[in-house]
Amino acid sequence: MKTIGKSTLAKALIVITAFGLVTANTAVANAVTKKTITCYKGKIVKKVTAVSPKCPTGYTTKKPVVKVTPKPTTTPAKTTAGSFAFSGTFKGKMSILWSDSDVRATSVTATGTGNVLGMDELTGTGSAAPQNQCDAFDGSGVLSGGGNTLKVAFDSSAKACAADDAAPTTITITGNATITGGTGKYAGATGTLKVTGSFAIKSKDAGFSESASLTLTLTGTITTK
Repeated sequence: MKTIGKSTLAKALIVITAFGLVTANTAVANAVTKKTITCYKGKIVKKVTAVSPKCPTGYTTKKPVVKVTPKPTTTPAKTTAGSFAFSGTFKGKMSILWSDSDVRATSVTATGTGNVLGMDELTGTGSAAPQNQCDAFDGSGVLSGGGNTLKVAFDSSAKACAADDAAPTTITITGNATITGGTGKYAGATGTLKVTGSFAIKSKDAGFSESASLTLTLTGTITTK
């Protein structure tokens, strides 16, 4: 059996030790933690992972600032002072309660077309105490639309005239409606609207209530402040 000399043994230990150091250094190198960075180019986003990561040409690690455009605030349009022509025909229904002494329109609802300045809804009430075929008519209403209103009331010129001296018959309405106020664009509005219209009474006997078709045409000038 050959005996290993001290010199040979020392050389072997040196080799083994060197190999161990290399292996340890390699393990340490492999154990180096890789980093991930985020790179931006306009709306494009890329992630780069490496020991020393760098963004590609044209990219930056600075996140672009997103500009937020504030929403425009809307304010209700205001009508400048002046006079405005109004002309519209309103068609709808009215509830009628009539007796020997009077005729009452307890509910009027109608929708208008024409140059109604955005106010295409009409609601109102009215009454008459007929002694003849043509008598004074009292009534009031509200024109509305787009968040604005106009209040109107018949003046002393308003008349309701029956085509016949007894029901069933057609009633014709004529006269002027005075603007008594308003809201929104027409707050404080004034003016006079000429009114013509008609509806029919079907019941032959007094004391009955019924629903009738109604047509009203309003024309005139609205003055705003």
